[in-house]
Amino acid sequence: MLQTKQPVLRKFYYPVMPVSMLADGPKHVTLFGEPVALWLDADGNPSAAVDRCCHRTAKLSKGRVTDGCIVCPYHGWQFNRDGKCTYFPQSELEDPPKVYKIKAYRCEERYGHVWVALDEPWAGIPEFKRFGEPGFRQIEEFYHPIQCSALRLMENSFDNAHIAFVHHNTFGDNKDPVPAAMRIEKNETGFDMYSEVPVTNKLNSVVKVIDVEEAVTVRKTHSRWFLPFIRQTDITYPTGLVHSIVTCATPIDDASCMLTQFVFRNDTEEDVPAEKVIAFDRAVVTEDMAVLESTEPNVPLDLKLRLETHMFSDKPGILMREMLLDLLKEHGEEEVLPRFGTPQVYKIELKA
Repeated sequence: MLQTKQPVLRKFYYPVMPVSMLADGPKHVTLFGEPVALWLDADGNPSAAVDRCCHRTAKLSKGRVTDGCIVCPYHGWQFNRDGKCTYFPQSELEDPPKVYKIKAYRCEERYGHVWVALDEPWAGIPEFKRFGEPGFRQIEEFYHPIQCSALRLMENSFDNAHIAFVHHNTFGDNKDPVPAAMRIEKNETGFDMYSEVPVTNKLNSVVKVIDVEEAVTVRKTHSRWFLPFIRQTDITYPTGLVHSIVTCATPIDDASCMLTQFVFRNDTEEDVPAEKVIAFDRAVVTEDMAVLESTEPNVPLDLKLRLETHMFSDKPGILMREMLLDLLKEHGEEEVLPRFGTPQVYKIELKA
């Protein structure tokens, strides 16, 4: 599957930018290959529209905001959050012609981020547990592009088998490569996965963010996958510390996405400064990216094509592929694969 070639994936909300970044004026992002302009309206709410003026195609994100409308830098045309042109200075007309409009997108603020859906949403913005719960704080961690497809990042987030190898220098142990057992339960938004994962405290001995002194501890994890490219993993340590990671992969094009990650923790800044929490998770993400950015953009959903092989611990990724394939079929779509050739299935005949 090529992520920008499946129209149904446009029917979901994705975080595209921390809302604080709009305080000094409009910004540009690329979502599914589409140029999008973002700005704050008169009420301080984020707005989103195609980053292209309908007059002479100048980028609106290079303009400014006046009275909650984005102003084209080329000829000064103004557009509101619904895409309607409210004023153009070259005429004394009180109401600009109705054809003077741009495509506006559904846009909301949640969790301190701007969320955009390019088409009529099939699902709402996910509800994350821990948000607003007494005793929990939210720490902003990452917002930057990564060079891998969104589904690669998602299945990696549920992959217990890679921990021993990719994260050997931080919390894995390659001398114990058997992945932790898992329990998976499907739900309306995706599925829940439960595991108890033994980990080393190598990274914690350097960047102390967990109140554990032993060389090894156990993480109780509850990970929830939200179709198509969002996950929340609740990690509970024996001390009662909860480190709840929200990871979102927002497609930019077929080969890249925007990584947005924040965490909820039931400790305080005095207990563990946010910069240490970010440094801890940055070390882990850096290890993941070293491998994920070497993978191919196409993630084949149809297992019958046998473009990739699988093992038992791949069950979460396999379920993601099956559910995404069902989603495509439900919306009358077929999986779009690269054009470099027709996949071949090789048969091996054993002779007596």
